[in-house]
Amino acid sequence: MGLDQYAYVSKNGKHDDDSRDIAYWRKHNRLQGWMENKYIDDGGKEQFNCVAVELTVEDMEQLEVVINNRMLPETGGFFFGSDSYSDYEDKEYGYKDDDLKFIDNARDELNKGNKVFYNCWW
Repeated sequence: MGLDQYAYVSKNGKHDDDSRDIAYWRKHNRLQGWMENKYIDDGGKEQFNCVAVELTVEDMEQLEVVINNRMLPETGGFFFGSDSYSDYEDKEYGYKDDDLKFIDNARDELNKGNKVFYNCWW
């Protein structure tokens, strides 16, 4: 068990057979914290687990700044693992390159008129 996180393209917001994954993370707790804050800022009230969050071009711009400045929020949870900044920029084990690749992929999809979502399961 643990924190599994997905970014995907979907017409209906659901992570199902009609969606297409564009990113996957495992126990990237700081990204989880950023996405949960976005969910709350957007008016989300449920527990942030198995809830889709729609992402915009503006969200990708903000996230890129946060990532490049190492400002993802420290986030804990029983299933979230250790701090995801411990090896954040490590080329083999880190998240930074994957995060920036996700942002590029999400921008491409959004510029094509597709909808991009983030979802997690823990």
